[in-house]
Amino acid sequence: MAAVTLSQDTFSKILDGYVENCVNVESLTPSQADKDAVAALKESPNAAQFPRAAEFFAKVNATPAAAPAAADEEDDDIDLFGSDEEEDEEAERLKAQRLEEYRAKKAAKPAVIFKSMVVFDVKPWDDETDMKALEESVRSIEMDGLLWGKSQLIPVGYGIKKLRISCIVEDDKVSTSDLEDKMAEFEDYIQSVDVDSFSKL
Repeated sequence: MAAVTLSQDTFSKILDGYVENCVNVESLTPSQADKDAVAALKESPNAAQFPRAAEFFAKVNATPAAAPAAADEEDDDIDLFGSDEEEDEEAERLKAQRLEEYRAKKAAKPAVIFKSMVVFDVKPWDDETDMKALEESVRSIEMDGLLWGKSQLIPVGYGIKKLRISCIVEDDKVSTSDLEDKMAEFEDYIQSVDVDSFSKL
């Protein structure tokens, strides 16, 4: 069905009668249909010919348009919970900060050095072994974390004496097996090496 186009005057006349019968213009709150009707008019109806339609036209046009959904736009700017990306960045920042604090604290704290006292029994081949040269050979062993201590000669029988010598070692740097191997290298003087005692300091 083809649309019917009404003239300005004809539409104004119809609107004038509608307003007279249906609407109290003073208390009018325009509906969307009212706004559509006014929009169909190119201009205000002739007030002399169609006073009620003209008043209706003016009333509807004077009603302010609905304000844009500013609140919604503002809500878009306010993220009450924060984005996942922001939370991830904050978590990474805190993690890096705590790691740096831990490293600084650890660096400032002096490292604990664990030490032990070891006493060796060093046995010569026979009673003719030069025990002074034997001890000098043992003490000539130098290692980082090794400190030689007191020594004494202890009789074992048949005129033979063994060298009992103590030392302090840093556990992370010196092992007793390494020391025994180094002493055993002086085979001209040393028959065997045994650990007499071992204690943590």
